[in-house]
Amino acid sequence: METPWLKNYEDGVPSSLVYPRVPLTHFLKQAATSFPQNLAMVFAEKKISYRELKEKADALANALIALGVKKEERVALLLPNSPPYVIGYYAILQTGAMVVNLNPLAVERELLYFLNHAEVRTIILAEPLFSRIANIAPLSSLENILVACLRNWGATPKLSGEKKDLIPFNVRKGVYSLESLLDQHAQQNPPEVELQPEDNALLQYTGAITDGIKGVVLTHANLVANTLQILSWVVRSRPGKETFVSVLPFFHVYGMAVAMNMPISLASTMVISPRFEVKTALQAIKRYRPTFFPGVPPMFVALSQEKDAEKYNISCLRVCYSGGAPLSLEILDDFEKLTGARITEGYGLAEASPATHCNPIFGKRKLGSVGLPYPDTLAQIVDLETGREVLPPGEVGELCIKGPQVMKGYWKMPEETANTIRDGWLYTGDIARMDEDGYFYILDLKKDMIIAGGFNIYPKDIDQVLAEHPKVAEAIAVGIPDRYRGETVKACVVLKPGQSATEEEILDFCRKNLAKYKVPTHVEFRLALPKSPSGKILRRMLRQETIDTERKKATER
Repeated sequence: METPWLKNYEDGVPSSLVYPRVPLTHFLKQAATSFPQNLAMVFAEKKISYRELKEKADALANALIALGVKKEERVALLLPNSPPYVIGYYAILQTGAMVVNLNPLAVERELLYFLNHAEVRTIILAEPLFSRIANIAPLSSLENILVACLRNWGATPKLSGEKKDLIPFNVRKGVYSLESLLDQHAQQNPPEVELQPEDNALLQYTGAITDGIKGVVLTHANLVANTLQILSWVVRSRPGKETFVSVLPFFHVYGMAVAMNMPISLASTMVISPRFEVKTALQAIKRYRPTFFPGVPPMFVALSQEKDAEKYNISCLRVCYSGGAPLSLEILDDFEKLTGARITEGYGLAEASPATHCNPIFGKRKLGSVGLPYPDTLAQIVDLETGREVLPPGEVGELCIKGPQVMKGYWKMPEETANTIRDGWLYTGDIARMDEDGYFYILDLKKDMIIAGGFNIYPKDIDQVLAEHPKVAEAIAVGIPDRYRGETVKACVVLKPGQSATEEEILDFCRKNLAKYKVPTHVEFRLALPKSPSGKILRRMLRQETIDTERKKATER
């Protein structure tokens, strides 16, 4: 097939790569061998070298094996960005088991679904999240709960959110202190588990629980390939000499790839934060002089609008990745003028490990475009009706992708896998077009997904919670444009006859039943919701009505 994008590759970026037949853990082993004294992680005041990181991952892997963890088993991580997350991730992989990423903001019913669907027996979590898991453990297949005390890793109580009372490990069967296990298994030889590139490495959930949640299965070969593809795009990277701002959540596939796996493959320092705060980020930049900053638009908005930002001398930044939502030209210009860094936008999805496209970092970029396919990645636009006709440049259709980073399939969903991967092509469900130069443009989000502040929000999860409110007759959530978050959630509500409610009452109900990032920021009470002839509520019509109303208000001002 034609590959017009290759002619626009930046000088030094290869059209194809050689992929070693190694597991993802190879990168950590290589970094610990070549740069043992290099700082791998900085977390609060705690500093860990690559030698120490490898030793702790080995120790935890041995501990997991001693607890009965076997190859192909699923082991969950429920942790914010922190040393225990990185150690846990690589330790699980060393045992031959699969990492199951769980969102620390998820509520109990969401966590229970994931644990049972993946048949998780062992979980590693942060201490403040213990009660959440303890409440649902009897309803799950859990047998081992490893608890990390973030205070032991340099986190302050404010940073970790932990309470003063510690978990009584000695009175709870199956509950272990992560730190104690690391001490018990220190200085042991690395576990001797034979890993193949084709072995499963990661189970990454995507989609809404109420609308066919899918578990994406990624192999070691998928993750190795995507790490090398992303790395090849940065022709001026310096192994052992880079520093990353690692604030993107590792439990999200984007943060995992560009804020953890990529820096480890470069033996770089990760300046790790569990959440983004402007002042904290600026202080870290001033102190540790990072060169890479993977982020989402709200982060760059906040930094560019901080009045004292110049005082922190953030010109050390060279490369910034932006994903999760479109970045406005205004913010891009402001941030690049402030730092001198180059922001590049790209595209990806969990089913592709995740990265498939990116604008050249120092070469020709096109604003509004997600850029060019990575090396060894084929991409085409097919007709929306049959998915069989490949469309020429400029035509709008569904984006399809083929490459070594494409997933193995969906967990326990052979039919859905066969429908999504056809003849080796991943059908993304995203509406897009390609121009004559091979740059791709995403025109519509997959189905009705809302992307707010870099988080994927599936509105049907919110719809269900709204429907459970005793005063609500009908309700639907829509994503509306937001300058800071990219999008935000609006709830359109029809109350039952004779009922009355305030916006705060609806929002408070949502706060109790939804993860914080899913809670609507606006509530509109309506007499009726627009519907199709079949009775289906027209979500996109509501969204467009809101956009049109806001535009009219702006014009009248």
